[in-house]
Amino acid sequence: MKKMIASIKAFFTKVSAGLIKVFGKVAALYNKTVKVFYVKRVRPILKKIGYALTHNFIVRFQGLTLILFSFIKIKMTRKRREALRGYIFILPWLIGFAIFTLYPMFYSLYLSFQEAYYNAQQGVISIPAGITNYLNIFRSQTLLPMYATYVGKMLLSVPLVVVFSILIAVLINNPIKLKGFWRTIFFLPVVIATGPVINELTNQEATSLPSLQDSEVLLSLTRNLGSWIANPIESLLSSMLLVLWYAGIPILIFLAGLQKIDSSIYEAASIDGASPWDRFWKITLPSIKPLITVAVIYVVVSMSLFVEPNGILDLARQHMINGGPDSSFRFGYGYAAAMAWIYFILMVLIMLIFVGLLSIRKEEK
Repeated sequence: MKKMIASIKAFFTKVSAGLIKVFGKVAALYNKTVKVFYVKRVRPILKKIGYALTHNFIVRFQGLTLILFSFIKIKMTRKRREALRGYIFILPWLIGFAIFTLYPMFYSLYLSFQEAYYNAQQGVISIPAGITNYLNIFRSQTLLPMYATYVGKMLLSVPLVVVFSILIAVLINNPIKLKGFWRTIFFLPVVIATGPVINELTNQEATSLPSLQDSEVLLSLTRNLGSWIANPIESLLSSMLLVLWYAGIPILIFLAGLQKIDSSIYEAASIDGASPWDRFWKITLPSIKPLITVAVIYVVVSMSLFVEPNGILDLARQHMINGGPDSSFRFGYGYAAAMAWIYFILMVLIMLIFVGLLSIRKEEK
């Protein structure tokens, strides 16, 4: 029995040695073939391409000097060479950004000063209109209240989302069981809100709380306060569930920041007699303050880009699609572009207000 086992082992040893030898010869032959092919065929082509890219009428290298268009000379130091390599790597993104973002953005700004419509045969027909589109928006009896409602809703809902996100992140950061499960639960609405599901839920009024919509508090607000205060509060309370859905990403942002705080700082503060409330205000909040700015910008942008039914963006889309002289949305592309630019300016101003408030530093005595 021992002799049979030894003979089997010897057989497999010889087979494995033979296979290793064969594979070694095949690999050596393959490497030699590929190397010869690369040296004789590929390398000369790459050299020619590299020489053509660095020696032409636009770009030419002469020693350590970069010559552009035969008259612009730049001395290439090590720092500049590294910067040039970086720009070359991000060049595809810059080209895509210029084509798909900058050009449409400035073209829409151009259309906002035009009386523009879409014609199936001629495309977009534009006639110079100056600031007529902007004047028509400010004269409108429906758009100005919509813009005021948007600003008021953002000023109320963004702090609510950020505070809610900080509280949930602090709770999840504690040593509790099923921490990953709770992270998934609070992030799940983000997955739902990024698809067509949210549109269907909004159409079925599943993103609002009926108890808040029919409450006496909301009715008393609408009766006793002005429309410029009551409308944002009513819009916020009627879409409270939808507002809280935007807390998924900020919760993850704050949770990542909280996990980076050294636990020894909390231990030292506890030894010095600091209460949990003091530790939160003196350690936790200052540590995640830069992340609050990031979360605020994210919440403002994400909430502003949500197309509510009969909202500003939905109305602008209807003007773009159905606009024309013979349509009920007769203002067309130019009016929609002006609406979008006013909306964009308001969004930027809201972000600047929040960022400015967060950057205020309290002077300690």
